[in-house]
Amino acid sequence: MKIKPFKALRPDPSDAAAVSSPPYDVLSSSEARELADGNPKSFLHVIKPEIDLPEGVDLYSDQVYAKAKENFESFRSQGLLLAEEEESLYVYSQTMGDHTQYGLVCCCRADEYESVIKRHEFTLKPKEDDRTRHVSELNANAGPVFLTYRDSAEIDAIVANAIGQDPLFDLAAPDGTFHKVWRITDCDGLVGAFANVPCAYVADGHHRSASAVRVARERAAANPDHRGDEEYNWFQCVLFPSSQLGLMAYNRIVKDLNGMGSREFLERLSENFDICEDAAAQPAAKGSASLYIDGRWYGIAWPDLMNDDPVEGLDASILQRHLLQPLLGIDDPRTSDRIGFVGGIRGTAALEKAVDSGGYALAISMFPVDIDDLMKVADAGKVMPPKSTWFEPKLRSGLLVHSLEQI
Repeated sequence: MKIKPFKALRPDPSDAAAVSSPPYDVLSSSEARELADGNPKSFLHVIKPEIDLPEGVDLYSDQVYAKAKENFESFRSQGLLLAEEEESLYVYSQTMGDHTQYGLVCCCRADEYESVIKRHEFTLKPKEDDRTRHVSELNANAGPVFLTYRDSAEIDAIVANAIGQDPLFDLAAPDGTFHKVWRITDCDGLVGAFANVPCAYVADGHHRSASAVRVARERAAANPDHRGDEEYNWFQCVLFPSSQLGLMAYNRIVKDLNGMGSREFLERLSENFDICEDAAAQPAAKGSASLYIDGRWYGIAWPDLMNDDPVEGLDASILQRHLLQPLLGIDDPRTSDRIGFVGGIRGTAALEKAVDSGGYALAISMFPVDIDDLMKVADAGKVMPPKSTWFEPKLRSGLLVHSLEQI
């Protein structure tokens, strides 16, 4: 891997808690508006700029991107984002409950995307177009891409030394997670150590990474003097060792039973699945799931359908082939408006609420995907079913921003 330090745009430590925000893609516009209410320093004004425009505005309209650029430039002119005087790397720790993970904030090469930096999901064109324009208008990566790599003792040792110093940032987020950042100015050791890392994997941020790469390619094509060392050839990432990451389930909710009553649905389901009544809301192992229907939880398992293919053997793939498509008529979960997805951080109570409210007929509680499964899929050059992985805690936006121009 090629990584490099960068001159970050960052808040003063005294402003870090007020400026930092959740990433743009975990909040609705109304949630972002409420969270930023009364806080003009919130980075949500940059990554969710519609909150400063009338409600109902088209999220992909010119005025939204213009407002993002205006707010970003205002943050810089007010000193809410300060430019570092020298290029640096950063160690970023996240603590949720009794779990802490340590990542390295750096820049990665756009031309290593899909070869050295491997993906495991397809992107949706409207969302990729949105982030591409956002990056282009701001001339910056406003949010980092979450990458993972197989553990390296050499990198662990350097990181362990760095966190023995006083942190640049030390803050508690409103969601109860804790975030610390340490600045590293002697970067040669980490740059050299990552040169021995054969590849990394996009864990979270496929649209951000694809958009950054598109901007890099567009600028290279438009620059008759393109050399390859321009700042736009790099995008901001946070690299975490895979052993430190914990994945949560990404659950499903379905609006209707495709014309069936619940009894008929369960009878037809039993043709391919083992079913038990009054099951736990969370499945206990791979190869099983829990279904919530008519106020009850049912456990299902599929021992006869298991296989070793990195994609086809995933729980989500098996459920798609043998439940969602043939029984419920959901051919493509990426485009169907009859299925929704609920991150595991919201718990199974959110699944029960969705069904009990009458908006959905069925909830499917999944067993979390293993990080090794993710890497096997990416190594095979394949993609996982949509909405297969949910990572927590989320990276804060606004703590470190990468400008696509030399500062």
